Amino acid sequence: MQNVLDFINKLQQNNNREWFVENKKSFEDAKETASNLFNAVYNELKLTDNLEPLKIYRIYRDVRFSADKTPYKNHFSMYMGRLQPDFRGGYYLHIEPGNSFIGVGFFDPNKEDLLRIRKEIELDDELETILNSKDIKVTFGNLQGDEVKTAPKGFDKNHERIALLKKKQFLLIHKFTDNEVLSPDFYKEAANVFKRSRPFVDYMTDVLLTNLNGERV
Repeated sequence: MQNVLDFINKLQQNNNREWFVENKKSFEDAKETASNLFNAVYNELKLTDNLEPLKIYRIYRDVRFSADKTPYKNHFSMYMGRLQPDFRGGYYLHIEPGNSFIGVGFFDPNKEDLLRIRKEIELDDELETILNSKDIKVTFGNLQGDEVKTAPKGFDKNHERIALLKKKQFLLIHKFTDNEVLSPDFYKEAANVFKRSRPFVDYMTDVLLTNLNGERV
Protein backbone atom coordinates (compact mmCIF):
# COMPACT_ATOMS: atom_id res chain seq x y z
CA MET A 1 0.00 0.00 0.00
CA GLN A 2 3.01 2.30 0.23
CA ASN A 3 2.86 2.91 -3.53
CA VAL A 4 -0.80 3.92 -3.17
CA LEU A 5 -0.09 6.51 -0.48
CA ASP A 6 2.98 7.76 -2.34
CA PHE A 7 1.06 8.19 -5.59
CA ILE A 8 -1.82 10.04 -3.93
CA ASN A 9 0.62 12.31 -2.10
CA LYS A 10 2.22 13.29 -5.40
CA LEU A 11 -1.14 13.61 -7.15
CA GLN A 12 -2.37 16.04 -4.52
CA GLN A 13 0.55 18.31 -5.42
CA ASN A 14 0.21 17.81 -9.19
CA ASN A 15 -3.48 17.42 -9.94
CA ASN A 16 -3.33 18.09 -13.65
CA ARG A 17 -3.57 16.02 -16.82
CA GLU A 18 0.00 16.62 -17.94
CA TRP A 19 1.50 15.20 -14.75
CA PHE A 20 -1.01 12.35 -14.67
CA VAL A 21 -0.16 11.26 -18.22
CA GLU A 22 3.54 11.36 -17.45
CA ASN A 23 2.96 9.21 -14.35
CA LYS A 24 0.37 6.83 -15.80
CA LYS A 25 2.49 3.76 -14.92
CA SER A 26 2.62 4.81 -11.25
CA PHE A 27 -1.15 5.29 -11.33
CA GLU A 28 -1.75 1.85 -12.84
CA ASP A 29 0.47 0.23 -10.19
CA ALA A 30 -1.29 2.10 -7.37
CA LYS A 31 -4.70 1.28 -8.83
CA GLU A 32 -3.84 -2.43 -8.94
CA THR A 33 -2.64 -2.40 -5.33
CA ALA A 34 -5.77 -0.57 -4.17
CA SER A 35 -8.01 -2.91 -6.16
CA ASN A 36 -6.34 -5.95 -4.60
CA LEU A 37 -6.98 -4.48 -1.16
CA PHE A 38 -10.60 -3.69 -1.94
CA ASN A 39 -11.25 -7.18 -3.27
CA ALA A 40 -9.61 -8.72 -0.20
CA VAL A 41 -11.80 -6.64 2.13
CA TYR A 42 -14.88 -7.54 0.09
CA ASN A 43 -14.12 -11.27 0.12
CA GLU A 44 -13.43 -11.20 3.86
CA LEU A 45 -16.66 -9.39 4.68
CA LYS A 46 -18.70 -11.51 2.28
CA LEU A 47 -17.99 -14.52 4.50
CA THR A 48 -20.33 -13.09 7.13
CA ASP A 49 -22.62 -10.68 5.27
CA ASN A 50 -24.85 -10.53 2.21
CA LEU A 51 -23.36 -8.09 -0.29
CA GLU A 52 -24.05 -6.63 -3.70
CA PRO A 53 -21.13 -6.74 -6.17
CA LEU A 54 -18.14 -4.64 -5.17
CA LYS A 55 -18.00 -1.11 -6.61
CA ILE A 56 -14.56 0.47 -7.00
CA TYR A 57 -14.78 4.17 -7.81
CA ARG A 58 -12.85 5.65 -10.73
CA ILE A 59 -10.21 8.25 -9.94
CA TYR A 60 -11.49 10.61 -12.63
CA ARG A 61 -13.72 13.42 -11.37
CA ASP A 62 -16.89 14.60 -13.10
CA VAL A 63 -16.21 18.34 -13.22
CA ARG A 64 -19.14 19.36 -15.45
CA PHE A 65 -21.19 20.87 -12.62
CA SER A 66 -18.42 21.53 -10.09
CA ALA A 67 -16.61 24.75 -9.24
CA ASP A 68 -13.56 22.59 -8.50
CA LYS A 69 -12.10 21.71 -11.89
CA THR A 70 -9.23 19.50 -10.70
CA PRO A 71 -9.51 16.41 -12.91
CA TYR A 72 -8.65 13.66 -10.40
CA LYS A 73 -9.80 12.54 -6.98
CA ASN A 74 -7.15 12.64 -4.26
CA HIS A 75 -8.04 9.16 -2.98
CA PHE A 76 -8.97 5.61 -3.90
CA SER A 77 -12.31 4.30 -2.65
CA MET A 78 -14.79 1.43 -2.76
CA TYR A 79 -18.41 0.75 -1.83
CA MET A 80 -20.21 -2.45 -0.86
CA GLY A 81 -23.99 -2.30 -0.75
CA ARG A 82 -25.82 -4.93 1.26
CA LEU A 83 -27.87 -7.32 -0.87
CA GLN A 84 -31.33 -5.90 -1.43
CA PRO A 85 -34.23 -6.32 -0.89
CA ASP A 86 -33.57 -8.25 2.32
CA PHE A 87 -30.56 -6.29 3.58
CA ARG A 88 -30.07 -2.54 3.79
CA GLY A 89 -27.20 -0.14 4.29
CA GLY A 90 -23.74 0.01 2.79
CA TYR A 91 -20.01 0.00 3.51
CA TYR A 92 -17.50 2.55 2.19
CA LEU A 93 -13.69 2.47 2.41
CA HIS A 94 -11.61 5.57 1.58
CA ILE A 95 -7.82 5.46 1.20
CA GLU A 96 -6.00 8.80 1.37
CA PRO A 97 -2.76 9.77 3.12
CA GLY A 98 -3.65 11.10 6.55
CA ASN A 99 -7.38 10.69 5.90
CA SER A 100 -8.24 7.02 5.42
CA PHE A 101 -11.56 5.97 6.89
CA ILE A 102 -14.52 3.64 6.86
CA GLY A 103 -18.10 4.82 6.55
CA VAL A 104 -21.08 2.62 7.33
CA GLY A 105 -24.79 3.22 7.12
CA PHE A 106 -27.33 5.25 5.22
CA PHE A 107 -25.90 8.18 3.28
CA ASP A 108 -28.97 9.32 1.36
CA PRO A 109 -32.17 7.60 2.52
CA ASN A 110 -35.18 8.41 0.38
CA LYS A 111 -38.12 10.36 1.80
CA GLU A 112 -40.14 7.26 2.70
CA ASP A 113 -37.22 5.46 4.38
CA LEU A 114 -36.24 8.56 6.35
CA LEU A 115 -39.78 8.96 7.68
CA ARG A 116 -39.92 5.27 8.62
CA ILE A 117 -36.63 5.53 10.52
CA ARG A 118 -37.78 8.65 12.35
CA LYS A 119 -41.10 7.04 13.29
CA GLU A 120 -39.21 4.15 14.86
CA ILE A 121 -36.87 6.50 16.74
CA GLU A 122 -39.92 8.39 18.00
CA LEU A 123 -41.47 5.14 19.22
CA ASP A 124 -38.59 3.44 21.04
CA ASP A 125 -34.99 3.85 22.18
CA GLU A 126 -33.47 0.73 20.58
CA LEU A 127 -31.35 2.64 18.09
CA GLU A 128 -30.06 4.92 20.83
CA THR A 129 -29.19 1.86 22.92
CA ILE A 130 -27.26 0.28 20.03
CA LEU A 131 -25.35 3.50 19.32
CA ASN A 132 -24.42 3.81 23.00
CA SER A 133 -23.18 0.21 23.26
CA LYS A 134 -19.52 -0.15 24.18
CA ASP A 135 -18.42 -1.80 20.93
CA ILE A 136 -20.06 0.83 18.71
CA LYS A 137 -18.83 3.73 20.85
CA VAL A 138 -15.24 2.51 21.03
CA THR A 139 -15.08 1.71 17.30
CA PHE A 140 -17.08 4.55 15.78
CA GLY A 141 -17.73 7.23 18.39
CA ASN A 142 -20.90 9.26 17.81
CA LEU A 143 -23.35 8.90 14.94
CA GLN A 144 -22.46 11.24 12.07
CA GLY A 145 -24.48 12.78 9.24
CA ASP A 146 -26.30 15.89 8.08
CA GLU A 147 -29.36 16.99 10.02
CA VAL A 148 -32.18 19.52 9.97
CA LYS A 149 -31.81 22.64 12.10
CA THR A 150 -34.97 22.10 14.13
CA ALA A 151 -37.44 19.25 14.56
CA PRO A 152 -38.55 17.54 11.33
CA LYS A 153 -42.10 18.35 10.28
CA GLY A 154 -44.57 16.40 12.37
CA PHE A 155 -42.14 15.64 15.22
CA ASP A 156 -41.92 17.20 18.69
CA LYS A 157 -38.90 19.50 19.08
CA ASN A 158 -38.84 18.54 22.77
CA HIS A 159 -38.73 14.79 22.13
CA GLU A 160 -36.13 13.06 24.29
CA ARG A 161 -34.43 11.67 21.17
CA ILE A 162 -34.63 14.87 19.12
CA ALA A 163 -30.88 14.64 18.31
CA LEU A 164 -31.55 11.40 16.41
CA LEU A 165 -34.82 12.61 14.91
CA LYS A 166 -33.03 15.57 13.32
CA LYS A 167 -30.66 13.32 11.37
CA LYS A 168 -31.00 13.14 7.59
CA GLN A 169 -28.07 10.73 7.32
CA PHE A 170 -27.12 7.89 9.65
CA LEU A 171 -23.40 7.21 9.41
CA LEU A 172 -20.76 5.47 11.50
CA ILE A 173 -17.17 6.61 10.78
CA HIS A 174 -13.89 4.96 11.78
CA LYS A 175 -10.54 6.53 10.85
CA PHE A 176 -7.25 4.75 10.17
CA THR A 177 -3.68 6.00 10.45
CA ASP A 178 -1.29 5.56 7.53
CA ASN A 179 0.61 2.95 9.56
CA GLU A 180 -2.60 0.94 9.97
CA VAL A 181 -3.25 1.12 6.23
CA LEU A 182 0.28 -0.14 5.56
CA SER A 183 -0.16 -3.21 7.78
CA PRO A 184 -0.12 -6.53 5.87
CA ASP A 185 -3.34 -7.49 7.65
CA PHE A 186 -5.13 -4.21 7.01
CA TYR A 187 -7.80 -5.91 4.87
CA LYS A 188 -8.75 -8.06 7.89
CA GLU A 189 -8.86 -5.09 10.23
CA ALA A 190 -11.01 -3.11 7.80
CA ALA A 191 -13.40 -6.05 7.47
CA ASN A 192 -13.52 -6.44 11.24
CA VAL A 193 -14.45 -2.79 11.67
CA PHE A 194 -17.27 -3.24 9.18
CA LYS A 195 -18.43 -6.32 11.09
CA ARG A 196 -18.65 -4.34 14.34
CA SER A 197 -21.33 -2.17 12.75
CA ARG A 198 -23.68 -5.12 12.22
CA PRO A 199 -25.97 -4.43 15.21
CA PHE A 200 -26.59 -0.99 13.70
CA VAL A 201 -27.14 -2.01 10.07
CA ASP A 202 -29.18 -5.08 11.07
CA TYR A 203 -31.44 -2.96 13.26
CA MET A 204 -31.94 -0.38 10.51
CA THR A 205 -32.68 -3.18 8.05
CA ASP A 206 -35.36 -4.58 10.36
CA VAL A 207 -36.92 -1.12 10.64
CA LEU A 208 -36.97 -0.51 6.90
CA LEU A 209 -38.43 -3.93 6.09
CA THR A 210 -41.30 -3.72 8.61
CA ASN A 211 -44.08 -1.37 9.62
CA LEU A 212 -44.56 0.10 13.10
CA ASN A 213 -46.30 -3.10 14.17
CA GLY A 214 -43.26 -5.16 13.24
CA GLU A 215 -44.99 -6.70 10.23
CA ARG A 216 -43.02 -7.33 7.04
CA VAL A 217 -43.88 -4.83 4.30
